[in-house]
Amino acid sequence: MIDEALIAGIELGGTKCIASLARGRTILRQERWPTGTPDTLELISTEVARWAGEEPIAAIGIASFGPLLLDPAHPRFGHMGRTPKPGWAGADIAGHFRQRFDLPIAIDTDVNGAALAEGHWGAAQGCDAHIYATVGTGVGLGIVVDGRPLHGRMHPEAGHMRIRRQAGDDFPGGCPSHGDCIEGLVSGPGLIARAGRPLAGVGDDDPLWRRVAMDLGEWAAMLILALSPQRFVIGGGVPQLRPGLLPMIRRHAGHLLNDYLDDLDEAAMDRLIVPPGLGSDAGPLGAVMLGRTALELQ
Repeated sequence: MIDEALIAGIELGGTKCIASLARGRTILRQERWPTGTPDTLELISTEVARWAGEEPIAAIGIASFGPLLLDPAHPRFGHMGRTPKPGWAGADIAGHFRQRFDLPIAIDTDVNGAALAEGHWGAAQGCDAHIYATVGTGVGLGIVVDGRPLHGRMHPEAGHMRIRRQAGDDFPGGCPSHGDCIEGLVSGPGLIARAGRPLAGVGDDDPLWRRVAMDLGEWAAMLILALSPQRFVIGGGVPQLRPGLLPMIRRHAGHLLNDYLDDLDEAAMDRLIVPPGLGSDAGPLGAVMLGRTALELQ
């Protein structure tokens, strides 16, 4: 039974990397490292090898920040794309683990992994079409339809979409590629640049949070119209830091939709836009879900 298999999940984030050993959704062991250079992969694989030496691991799932090259036909499948993160552009992430382990291995984006986990174990159970957004070091979106993450030419990069700017907001944005895309406006680094101080020191009543909620509310409204999700899960460090953001995002998204969708009243918006059912484990369990997928496909 796949629920009894021992799976290693590796989550590579913009700030931290987490390796988890799980059986089903139960995390048995976990280790964390700051996301430094790609040498961090050696630290992670050494720890996973130590776990495998104590008890056989059935598969490995890798859920990584991007952009990633995920077309299996591409000669650089499993490599990092043109990320602005120093040293990581072109890193052969999947190849590192394939060279070290003779096991089924799957790789996908961290948000696609988290979306799969929320659909299997969390807030999006029973949904044929659902999305997972993370708002933290970056902004990403995972899209799952009929139990499969969406891939096309590449994976979704909805964090780099632009929204209408609010009146009087002249912040140039913090994205090195696109300036004031949604990631440049509301990611952790963008907000720190905007506030001029650590976010922990920005009070709940600061106007910054209303601006963030309005930006994310507009993004959410556009995604609801474009993708028609049955559940829209919003996680990541920024909403975790300010739980009051989510109700504000719902209200603004509902205001922008302006009763166009008959069934999306206030109560329905509360059910549509939700926090992760898996809490802070959505990311680590997303990597575990990818490992389960690799095992199922072998």
